[in-house]
Amino acid sequence: MRITATAVSLNVDDVPASSAFLVRHFGFREEMAADGFASLTREDAGMNVAFLRRGLPTLPADQRDVHAAGLILAFVVDDLEGELRRLQDEGVAITMPLTVEEWGERAFQVRDPNGVIVQLVDWKG
Repeated sequence: MRITATAVSLNVDDVPASSAFLVRHFGFREEMAADGFASLTREDAGMNVAFLRRGLPTLPADQRDVHAAGLILAFVVDDLEGELRRLQDEGVAITMPLTVEEWGERAFQVRDPNGVIVQLVDWKG
């Protein structure tokens, strides 16, 4: 097997709202979009993020109405404090303050308009 690309696909109620959040605050761009669907990319992210509207009949019945819950969309960044300040300046609510774990992970979280958790993280030894 050869993997040629990676994507995470999340079911949300309002696809345009989640898409606009990643575009505005995280520098993604919409690569493809249609009614109930958007695929976003960043050259440096190593993966695409896709949003699907909950209830789409093209989804299998057992997935159709499930919301993207219990998932953290995490991005490792170079300047965690700078990103925190930038997002605060842009009016994004910080839903988990900057925390430092004993193993060296530092992270904070925000939520998009559909409640999808976006975490920015770095590791300090």
